[in-house]
Amino acid sequence: MDIFSIIQHSLLITFFVFSMMLLVDFVNIATRGATSRLMQGGRWRQYTLASFLGSTPGCLGAFMNVTLYVHGMLSFGAVTGGMIATSGDEAFIMLSQFPGTAMMLFGLLFVLGIGFAWLSDRLIKILHVTPCEACLQADCEECMGAVEDSPPAWHAFRFENVWKNVRDPSFTRFLLFILIGSFLVLVLAGIIGDPNWTWKRITFLSLTLSSLYIIMVSSEHYLHAHIWDHIMKRHLFRVFLWTFGALFFLHWGLSFWNLDAVIKTHMMWVLLLAALMGIVPESGPHLIFVMMYAKGLIPFSVLLTSSFVQDGHGMLPLLSYSIKDSILIKVLNFIFGIGIGFILYAFGV
Repeated sequence: MDIFSIIQHSLLITFFVFSMMLLVDFVNIATRGATSRLMQGGRWRQYTLASFLGSTPGCLGAFMNVTLYVHGMLSFGAVTGGMIATSGDEAFIMLSQFPGTAMMLFGLLFVLGIGFAWLSDRLIKILHVTPCEACLQADCEECMGAVEDSPPAWHAFRFENVWKNVRDPSFTRFLLFILIGSFLVLVLAGIIGDPNWTWKRITFLSLTLSSLYIIMVSSEHYLHAHIWDHIMKRHLFRVFLWTFGALFFLHWGLSFWNLDAVIKTHMMWVLLLAALMGIVPESGPHLIFVMMYAKGLIPFSVLLTSSFVQDGHGMLPLLSYSIKDSILIKVLNFIFGIGIGFILYAFGV
């Protein structure tokens, strides 16, 4: 991965975070907070949804969980469980190498994610940990229509706004048109993302078109207060810097590490190493455990430990939101993962 590939990957992650934050906020405001109330209907509902999103292949589900967490729709335990269930991009490799075992692994991580989500919420009460509230988007009274003289919530997103917004756009709207439109061209040309028409490319194309639609129909108030001042200013630049910095550091740092010899000659320490490597917010380094399992060199318990602790790139957006929360999630997942891994290893799994 050269510097250009790192920039591409960082832009993809950043744009996905932007699109998901935009969609979640858009639906929440347009439905007068119905989405938020649905997600907050019960902790077990949150645990199940977060673990399900995390257990889907790739990092997209983890990014969605972070978006919901940033908007206060998931508890700390729920996002922790979602990270446990996440296997990152290794999920696709596992499905190609050993699909039956991979599906069993995803199902097991889904169940473990739910259970440890509940346990994590119990533990943070004892540790007196509270989510960072500085970036939570409060329900906007003007958008929600809670103020007597304000229009109903859906007025902020009337289709009739399109012609006026496109004909005479404000500078902020024009700038967002240029940025999102440029990303759309790059995706269509295959310059950014998968050059082939896979589900990933279709997903990013759909998100880009959805983002353009929201920009076109949203009111000036929503555009500035929610999209520009909150999502763009508070989150996007930090997400890109954290993502680029982490990928750049990992690319140059891990290129000097030779883990093959360690794994082959110190099998007793492989499980611990798998858990330690899981702390790294990157998909690439964990592939070695996948390939070792595919060749029959390590037991299932080591593969489970690696998948349990690691979350691919899912942690990168959360790092830009709250370093404290990110570290605590990683610590809990490491402790939980190493415990489950050693228990299975002791039983010869």
